[in-house]
Amino acid sequence: MPEPSPDFVSDLPLLKQILDLAFEKKAVELVAMDVRGLSSFTDFFIICSGDSEPQVKAITDNIRRGTPQKPHHLEGYENLNWVLLDYFDIVVHVFGKDERDYYNIEKLWADAPMTEFSHEAPETTDH
Repeated sequence: MPEPSPDFVSDLPLLKQILDLAFEKKAVELVAMDVRGLSSFTDFFIICSGDSEPQVKAITDNIRRGTPQKPHHLEGYENLNWVLLDYFDIVVHVFGKDERDYYNIEKLWADAPMTEFSHEAPETTDH
């Protein structure tokens, strides 16, 4: 199992780019999780929320248009409650507020190192 970097975000340009694109559309509760060694289907999760369906759509569209490669898989775009963008090594979850609270992915993957982002500086936690 690879050891996570204390600042795994700065090591991965696509991860950083997706975070920046989410911030451009005012995503809230933005976190990146290093699930290497805990997941067989991806290495990182990015989880964020929008306050409304139009904002969830704007965040999703900005990520899709702003990344050099298109996601391998896109799910939930029709309903805009929970949109999943699969970039193989990175899976992005864009939630509406109620769905984010209900599914609580951060708790399900509580063993993963996580970095929380606000419009200030990132805050890293190791579990």
